[in-house]
Order: sequence, then C-alpha cells, then structure tokens
Amino acid sequence: MALVVQKYGGSSVSDVDAMRRVARRIVATRQAGNTVVVVVSAMGDTTDELLDQAAALTTDAPAREMDILLSAGERISVALLAMAVSELGVPARAYTGAQAGVLTDSKYGRASIVGVLPERVARSIQTGSVAIVAGFQGINEVEDTTTLGRGGSDTTAVALAAALNADVCEIYTDVDGLFTADPRIVPTAKRIESLSSEETLELAAHGAKILHLRAVEYARRFGVPLHVRSSFSDKTGTWIYDGRRKGAFVPSVVAAQLDDVVAADTDSAPSTPSPAAPKAAGEAQGAAPAAPASTAATASPSDPAGLDEGPSAAVVDTAHRNAIAARAQARPRPSAKEDHVEAPVISGIAHDRSQDKITLVGVPDVPGAAAHIFAIVAGTDANIDMIVQDVSAEGTGLTNISFTCPDGDSAAAREALEAAREELGFRSLHFNPDIGILSLVGAGMRSNPGVSARLFGSLSEAGVNIHMISTSEIRISVVVDDAVLDEAVRAVHSAFGLDAQAAEAVVYGGTGR
Repeated sequence: MALVVQKYGGSSVSDVDAMRRVARRIVATRQAGNTVVVVVSAMGDTTDELLDQAAALTTDAPAREMDILLSAGERISVALLAMAVSELGVPARAYTGAQAGVLTDSKYGRASIVGVLPERVARSIQTGSVAIVAGFQGINEVEDTTTLGRGGSDTTAVALAAALNADVCEIYTDVDGLFTADPRIVPTAKRIESLSSEETLELAAHGAKILHLRAVEYARRFGVPLHVRSSFSDKTGTWIYDGRRKGAFVPSVVAAQLDDVVAADTDSAPSTPSPAAPKAAGEAQGAAPAAPASTAATASPSDPAGLDEGPSAAVVDTAHRNAIAARAQARPRPSAKEDHVEAPVISGIAHDRSQDKITLVGVPDVPGAAAHIFAIVAGTDANIDMIVQDVSAEGTGLTNISFTCPDGDSAAAREALEAAREELGFRSLHFNPDIGILSLVGAGMRSNPGVSARLFGSLSEAGVNIHMISTSEIRISVVVDDAVLDEAVRAVHSAFGLDAQAAEAVVYGGTGR
C-alpha cells in the first residue's frame, strides 16, 4: 500500500461536475489499495471574486483580515469535496490548513511554511478515511490564519507529503505534464517523461507555470517524488525525482508529540490501522523511511509495475524511482566523433513575459556601488532575476548596471532608485517593460560543449537580438524583445531537436494556486 498525496488546482474543481470527477479519481486511487491525502485549491474564480468584494469596500484592506477572507475559498472546496467522496461510499474528512497542522511565519499574504504537524491527518488516514486538506493556508504562532501566496497549494501538498513520508505527491492540473516548450507557441512540443528536481527548479524559475518554484524546492529538499498529471485524463504525466529521501518536514520540537498521538490512536482505533500513520510518526522521529509499497495489487501483463495509466500510477516502486533518477542525472556524454549539440542534453525551454528591465546609466565604478544599489532594491521586497554590469568606459570611471525583476515589483524598485539617485550617483534610469526571457534548461549542458553557440546561432538566424545573458550550470537565459519572444522559442526548440515526431493534443494552462 502506498501513501499518496494528491493536489487538485482550481481548474480541476471549478464546479460541481468537476468536483464529482475529482471525487471519482480519489475513490479509484483509494480502492486500488492506497492511503490517500488530498490538498485542494479554491474553486475556479472564487479567489478573484473575494478580492473584488474586498476592493468594493476598501482600498486599504488589513493584511490579516485579507488572509481570513482569502482562506475561505479553499475551505469551501474541502467541505464540498469531502461530501462528494463520502457520497461514493468512502469516508472523508475535511481539514483547514490550521487543523492539518500547517505552521507558518506571520507574513500575511505571503507566509512561508516553517513546519507541518499533521496529527489529525494521521488519525484520519489511520482509520481508513481520506483526509482532504485546504491548500494555500496555515496558522502562525499567534494562531492567526495566514495564506501562502502564489503556488501556495502546491507548496502545502509537498510539505504535507514530506511530513507524512508519502510515497508520491501527485500534482493534478489541466495539462498532461511538463512539455519541452509551451505548446501554444510550439505545437510540436513533446511531453517530458521525467526530470531531475534541479532541471525542474530552473524551468519553474524561468517561466514554466505548471509547478511553483517553492513547491519544487520543498520536494528537492525532502526527497519527495512529484508526479505532474492532468485531472482530465489518465495520461502518464511527468515524474520529478532525484532518488533521495531526507526526512519528514516536521519541527523537531513537536516530532515526539506526533508519535504519541499516532501511538495512542493505534491502541484505540476500532479498525485495523493503515501502515501510513505509523510510517509518518517513525519518519518524524528520524527513523529510516519505510520501504516502497508493492505494486502487485495494480499490476497487469502489459504494465507489470502498474505505472502507466490511471490512479494506479500512484504506486511507486524502487525500480521506477531509480530509472527516473538515472535518466535525469546520468545522460551519457557523446564521443568525440559525435555532434555534441545534437546529443539529448536539453530538457526544455521556458519563457517569461512577466518581467521588466531596469538600467542605471552612469553608475560610479567603485567598490560597494552594486551593494548599495541592490540594498535599496531589496528594501522594496523586489525579487531580482538577472543582473549585468558593463565594462567601465575608459577614462570615465562610470559603468551601467541592468537587472530584471517581476513586473509587479518594478514600480517600487524604480521609485526607490530614483529617490536615491543623488546618493547613488548614477546619471539616468532607463525602464523597459517590453521584454521577454527565454531559458534553455538541461543537466547535460555540464558535459556537452557547444550549447551556447547553437543557442545564439539559432537566435541570429531568426533575426532575434539579445539584450542580456545569464547562465548557470544547467541553464542559459537571454533577454529579448517581447515582440519576437514566440519566434525565438520556436527557433531554439527546433534547433535543439525537441520537436515531437507527432504532436500530442494538449491543452496548456496551469492556473490555480
């Protein structure tokens, strides 16, 4: 028996019919012999509607009260979904983030999870119920409701999976997995079967919207296998796993409490306890993870591991995990006679239209200048992506510094820098909101020369000019004009041979929390 955490986004539970469809999938997973915990987002446009109602009343809503308001959407979802699952004959219990033990700091509207103490969830699954948890929310040290901001439900699901030592965290959305590029731009983009978390982090950080960066970071830190799938089909999806397990995401000061709760409940439970809850308690105390569950219950002659289609794909065996890690991390280096850039070294291409570029012209080229500039930017809570500093013009003692940041952060950053112009000593500030960022991602870059030459060559042939370049061991990002971003994505996708032999019919979106 596997312990499966499933997360459903807003598009997957958009109305009553969608709720019924999700409930059937949950029940099928449970009937296949798995223990199931579900994390769910608010239905459809619920959050936007709540925001509109607040805006109609005030232009300066208190952050604490906004968190109480916005957490209501997920509470509605968990209650309705629990009813739908129970109607199908499987007991289900709904929990708010606080009831599920999601502990956060006190940054209202963008809180971070500091730990998970899933006592009530452990009790629920131990007695055979499906636990359905509200995503996107938790409780802080003064027992106030907090919300986690963008990607909050994904993050909740991964953190809960880590705390329970789940065998897999399934992220259900409205697409069939991760693709080599956005199929709306590249119709021949193909689904990626498996990725390392390192590659997924780069894709998520540079425009791929299916998984949020924080959720991938948690999964990588605690070794949680992720399986990205569509809630509208039984297609295989994309696996993300590195073959590591680092322990449960439970604060050490409360780990013993969780063990006591589960142990006490084991003695008093009227039904035979599932192995899931003791496994959660053992992992919370630092014990070795339980062995992966057998797939025998869902195997078939054509699919002996039970991993290809349908809810049975939740059962993860050791061989499959090792295969994922091997494919993602150990791509072979081509021989000297082979064309290096034709080797399968690239996982995918991400693009991002949500950033602006700010350039400070005539910055004094002296020690500490950059530190002073970005301390001021940091004071606005702006997140910086790419930074480029020019070579100082000979004899002038001046340089230019450019950086990109999310468009929602750029106004505050510009205002703060303009206010400090005399203090910083730069001549002028240039702002460009019409940029796009293209990122080429692949772990194979480390051992294959010629990748950057092929990238820049394909952009040149497409007539695309490059404004900025940033690199890591497994990623090259370029800033180009927004007007040519789509063409740039298509050109690079083709240049690296990522086109599918036959285009898959996909719907690409990835909305919801």
